[in-house]
Amino acid sequence: MKTLARLIAARVAACVLAIGMSATVAASDAPVVKAPAGIMRGVQEGGAHVFRAVPYALPPTGDLRWRPPTPMPAWSGVRDVQTAGVACMQPPMAAGPYNRGQQKMNEDCLTLDVTAPVNAENAPVMVWIHGGTLIWGTAQSKMYDGREFAKRGIVLVSINYRLGVLGYLAHPELSAESPDNISGNYGLLDQVAALEWVRRNIASFGGDPKNVTIFGESAGALSVEYLLASPKARGLFDKAIVQSGYLFTMPELREARYEERSAEENGLALAAKLGALDIAGMRALDARSLIDLSATTGYAPYGTIDGKILPRQLVDTFDRGEQAPVPLMVGFNSGEIRSLRFLMPPMPVSPEAYVADIKSRYGNLADAYLRLYPPKDFEQTLLDGTRDAVFGWASERLVRKQAALGQPSFLYLFSHTYPAATEAGLAAFHASEVPFVFGTFENTPAYWPAIPDTTQERALADAMLDYWTSFARNAEPKTANGPAWKAFGEEKAYMEFGDKPELSRNLFSGMYELHEEVMCRRRHSGVQTWNWRIGWIAPVLPTPVPGCTLPR
Repeated sequence: MKTLARLIAARVAACVLAIGMSATVAASDAPVVKAPAGIMRGVQEGGAHVFRAVPYALPPTGDLRWRPPTPMPAWSGVRDVQTAGVACMQPPMAAGPYNRGQQKMNEDCLTLDVTAPVNAENAPVMVWIHGGTLIWGTAQSKMYDGREFAKRGIVLVSINYRLGVLGYLAHPELSAESPDNISGNYGLLDQVAALEWVRRNIASFGGDPKNVTIFGESAGALSVEYLLASPKARGLFDKAIVQSGYLFTMPELREARYEERSAEENGLALAAKLGALDIAGMRALDARSLIDLSATTGYAPYGTIDGKILPRQLVDTFDRGEQAPVPLMVGFNSGEIRSLRFLMPPMPVSPEAYVADIKSRYGNLADAYLRLYPPKDFEQTLLDGTRDAVFGWASERLVRKQAALGQPSFLYLFSHTYPAATEAGLAAFHASEVPFVFGTFENTPAYWPAIPDTTQERALADAMLDYWTSFARNAEPKTANGPAWKAFGEEKAYMEFGDKPELSRNLFSGMYELHEEVMCRRRHSGVQTWNWRIGWIAPVLPTPVPGCTLPR
């Protein structure tokens, strides 16, 4: 530990020296803030003050790789934070709507961006956590431009965090280095460190550190769920928004359960595939090689149940009411799986074969399954079934469990599409709500179906921005251009964002009850995951269990 302390001290000294030498003279109208972290000079853009690539932790490189983040020391002088930072290390992404093309990346990436109203004072704060399956993504994406939030009086923070093997590797040697004898979850600890930075510094940007809303999409939504469940994050945020989150089984640090190897065993297996004898050998690999090679092995990053940072499976945490007691907004998209078709089971050969297979796998739940996902239009049936098993059930479950704590809880369905998305077979696809939430139609990736900049599209985006930002302000999602959004507990209310916002009730009747019982039986078995496997790729469902049967 003394060696590590000396290493950190040397890294701190080097960073402070580098910062002191990097200050430059900027335009006189550039915004300057004096924060506990140090003095920062940003830029003024579109009526907002923007501060880019602000470091919140020391670079997690060398011997600091696979260690909890070390807070960035305060610097002397003025630090220019005017240009975009780099993404955390990640492998190339396949062609498709999410591909952002070539981007700069580095292991030294623990930075955040702040966008604030020009005269912000005690403004609500929203902290965005990007998606990308914990493998891809960056806070610097132009689609996450925060100026529309600033127009509504919000200070927006967008954060980077370690990804892939660099963010989530568990290994016995790493656990032995830890005072708590645990490893993994480094990307999640980065997010906690960023939230701690926000609490300490955001008032200097005009934000209210006592009114912080975390929100994210896909893996960013999963990260929000982890933060809701983690004792380490308790008290660092006041509200949460989950956009297309999921509740997959997580590996436990040292035990194999639910068809999952232990996280440490996964780490040992990866090291062996990479030809590394120990963690020293893993740390000796350059980041580019490590990321690319680990991607070819099939390594998949997840949060690890370690008893400290993530105490138990998310479904168990929410069942026990141990999650953060904060207002919650949750939702998903009607066409989620249209851009995630790898999650779908194979197409049935005939209606008769489909019915027989469902009956053989789902037993006494087969009739309920077939009512929701009938043997007609197989493509739509499989799209809907997979969507609900992954995103629909999880969304309603989170809202129900948070409402049980007495917290305001709101559910939504995004079903909006537009010509380019419909023509590409991507109506209301996964993440398609994001440019509407941010109002950034012109900043989507190159292969994203182009959103027409029409009055109708802008009206929907404006309404969603209003709902999101008013929820962040006082947990009451409102807009002058749409109906009042009632909490879920009031007749299972939800807001549907189609061509316009419309309040509805009882989303996909029977959907939640079916998938909840499936999850309950699998969890009770101790030997089946409750991940997305449905239809022809689902294991035979365990027999009914007392306490699992729900009314339909």
